[in-house]
Amino acid sequence: MLDIKQLREAPDTVTSLLQRRLPELSIDAILALDERRLSLLSEEELLRSKRNALNKQLAERKKAGESADDIIEATRCLSERVKQIETEKNALDTEQQALLLSMPNLPHPQTPEGRSADDNVTLRTWGDALKNRFQQSQSVLPHWDVATQFGLIDFERGVKIAKSRFSVFRADGARLARALIQFMLNTHTQEGGYEEISPPYLVNRASMTATGQLPKFEEDLFRLDGDDLFLIPTAEVPVTNLYAGEILEAHQLPLRFAAYTPCFRREAGSAGQDTRGLIRQHQFDKVELVKLVTPEQADEEYAQLIADAERILELLELPYRAVQLCAGDLGFGAARCVDLEVWMPAQGVYREISSCSHFSDFQARRANLKYRRQLDAKATLLHTINGSGLAVGRTVAAILENYQKPDGTVEIPAVLRPYFPGGQSVLKAFSA
Repeated sequence: MLDIKQLREAPDTVTSLLQRRLPELSIDAILALDERRLSLLSEEELLRSKRNALNKQLAERKKAGESADDIIEATRCLSERVKQIETEKNALDTEQQALLLSMPNLPHPQTPEGRSADDNVTLRTWGDALKNRFQQSQSVLPHWDVATQFGLIDFERGVKIAKSRFSVFRADGARLARALIQFMLNTHTQEGGYEEISPPYLVNRASMTATGQLPKFEEDLFRLDGDDLFLIPTAEVPVTNLYAGEILEAHQLPLRFAAYTPCFRREAGSAGQDTRGLIRQHQFDKVELVKLVTPEQADEEYAQLIADAERILELLELPYRAVQLCAGDLGFGAARCVDLEVWMPAQGVYREISSCSHFSDFQARRANLKYRRQLDAKATLLHTINGSGLAVGRTVAAILENYQKPDGTVEIPAVLRPYFPGGQSVLKAFSA
């Protein structure tokens, strides 16, 4: 959430930054409400002062045994107006809060200009995306065909027992997904210094609001009506909220967390887009990286988080590129974002597999996440950072396409073989 003080003190600067995202964004309605609210506060303060003065006069009249009906009536009128102001002020607070919650974050100075994905900037590439490691004489099959052929993923029965865009991982497909989760968690916790977290998969409305999913993206979420709880769209939500409403000490920061969870998304606005295979599912597995940091630590920790996600791709020997998103393509809460896109040879395109975002104090203000620089210092907002390390389903898809062999089988990446029985090197169809 944006800082109302910043909007008051530098409205032109804030407007200019927001319009790097969308030219039509405006803070005029927020400032109009704020002006009215401040006017009411001034009136309320004046009325309370007058009422205090009348109360003193009332005491003097009573002491002197004189009539005070006029003072009592004047005090009653003042009190009624104060109550009216409080009611109007509360309504303005609610309306202003709703507008602030709907406003996206300000782009970071290092976020490039641009209106769409076409304006994003490729920072670097890794691996040979144009040469499949095994196949040179025949085209690569799409991952959904390979998965079906070897009985690794059952798309039809996933639809039968749930609905479209749900899948059943089977046999070596399920083992591959499980191996990836364990490999990612082991790498991040043992090499990256992240603390492993296993959070709830259901969270309350306050948690969703804190990380920016609510109120703007409610239609994309799965909700339990009876309890007003939401299935998490990412582990970012519960993990970022671990310390919501608390004050940390500077020596505790940075805090680095890695969490595996299933993720649930309606993807309400994505009908017809990448809905075949594993690219855009309603339920998918992901290992998420989350950091709580001081503003001074943010740049270094953000760069390291991106490097940690890249390391997984490199250890898996999957070609990828790192792309810095322009202002117009930023996610709602991000001040800056670097997407890691893995090469999918069957489609001849790069697909996002990790989105690494720096939120500045945007989420922290919504979650009331603070820290103290010193024991006697005033608490201030910390910064939040997160990114996928990685999305499991999309990693499976990338392996199925990049590791195909000329005989039609699929090799298992070397770093994952210890997670298979007997160091198995090739994915196999199940046989009883």
